[in-house]
Parts: sequence; structure tokens; C-alpha cells
Amino acid sequence: MAGEQGKLVIVSSEVLPEIIMKVLTAKGMRARGEAATSAQACRAVGISRSAYYKYKDCVFNYEEQLTNNILSIYLILRDEKGVLSSIIAKLYELGTNILTINQNIPVDSVATVTVSVRFDRDSVSAGELKQELGKVAGVVDVKLISGE
Repeated sequence: MAGEQGKLVIVSSEVLPEIIMKVLTAKGMRARGEAATSAQACRAVGISRSAYYKYKDCVFNYEEQLTNNILSIYLILRDEKGVLSSIIAKLYELGTNILTINQNIPVDSVATVTVSVRFDRDSVSAGELKQELGKVAGVVDVKLISGE
């Protein structure tokens, strides 16, 4: 179709040609450092480099569970040594994966921090995350920007 070029679609991997799945596997190997070069990744999955380069910029894994469990947290922290480190340690303890941290310069002895995390809702809820972070020494306030 003439106007459909560049349009993104989601298609079940069950109906995709095998080459597409192999390109995705090779891309993953490169991203994780399991293959030092594209040629190594292509050899490992059994495809030609030309096939890899033909599709690599056009196919992507869609991982719905990754986008569903992202939460942004706004914190007001006392300007004291180790408070942010304690927050990071607590997030690790709660099983989250930190995606971004943005800390502003302290004003009036407090600093605002925004942290985006990926978490498993089966392990901990957004409310529990907020409650646990609020207990960390040096935390003045915790607000959930997105999530539950």
C-alpha cells in the first residue's frame, strides 16, 4: 500500500518468518555483549550479514511487561550525605531496576529527586514502594508521578 510505509505494527512471533526472529536474536546478542561483532552474532544464529543489515533497523522486540511496570517517583530529600545512596539501596532491596535518576541542586537544605524504576508488581506494589521510601532517613516527602 502506498501510504503505509514506516507504519509500526505488532505481529505475533508465531507468524513471522524465521529470519526476523534470528535477526532479533542476533541484535540481542550484540546488545548484551554476547557477540563482539555483528558477524559473530550472525554466525551464531545462522544468518548472513546482509540479511542482518537488511532488517536490523526495522525490527524490535516489544516487551509489554517492561512498559507496564514503570513508575516515576518524586522525592524531596534533606541535603545530607548518603540520603540518595540510601534511596538507591532501598530500591535495590525492593527488587526494582533503576532506569533514570534526576537530582536537582539543593535549595533551602533540600533537594528534589525524580527516579524512574521498573518493578515486579507481584513482588511489591507502588504503594509499598512509596511507603518504604518514606521510611528512609533524610526523606522529607515521596510522591508517585505515574503508576498505581
